[in-house]
Amino acid sequence: MSNKTLALDDRLYDYLLSVSLREPDVLARLREETLHRADAEMQIAPEQGQFMALLLKLIGARRSLEVGTFTGYSALVCALALPEDGQLIALDINEETTAIAQRYWAEAGVENKIELRLGPAEDSLRNLIDGGDQGSFDFMFIDADKTGYLTYYEMGLQLLRPGGVLAFDNVLWAGRVADPGAGDDDTQALRALNVQLHADPRVDISMVPIGDGLTLARKLG
Repeated sequence: MSNKTLALDDRLYDYLLSVSLREPDVLARLREETLHRADAEMQIAPEQGQFMALLLKLIGARRSLEVGTFTGYSALVCALALPEDGQLIALDINEETTAIAQRYWAEAGVENKIELRLGPAEDSLRNLIDGGDQGSFDFMFIDADKTGYLTYYEMGLQLLRPGGVLAFDNVLWAGRVADPGAGDDDTQALRALNVQLHADPRVDISMVPIGDGLTLARKLG
């Protein structure tokens, strides 16, 4: 029994994966390819991906939005969880990394579910809002530049339906959010987001200590 979340050492983490993770081969190979990159730390953990896929199924998501795609693991997880007529709009600025993503999406047979939009995320979100997509998304995953999180949050609230869920990655930021000596822009931006979400009456929230910290925010009606 424990009245606080367990810390996972390598042995316990490996056990968790061994009895929980159901990772399709195409996802495992994408994750392995990404691990050889210098920026591999931008990859989400596989158990986080599986958790998000389950969440999409639980809320019956048909339309999903992602801010920050990298090599496409989270997008592929979500696309596989969506129904055949589901749609994921993926926003990113990097043509090189998203080319890797598109290769695996095609291999997995879900490229028809994913629309990639390259360009600054704020511009892409504004285009969706101005194009009449307010209240039409079930789920939104935010995993991009940390200083943009509050902006993406406010725009995401406009795009989500009541009862829709936003998921914010990296909210624990390897512990730096709780380190008074850490004052860089990214850390301060994440602290501001966490404070805003905690006090915001427009959403129900839960911060989950999975991966680098994942906060779920359910839009109220």
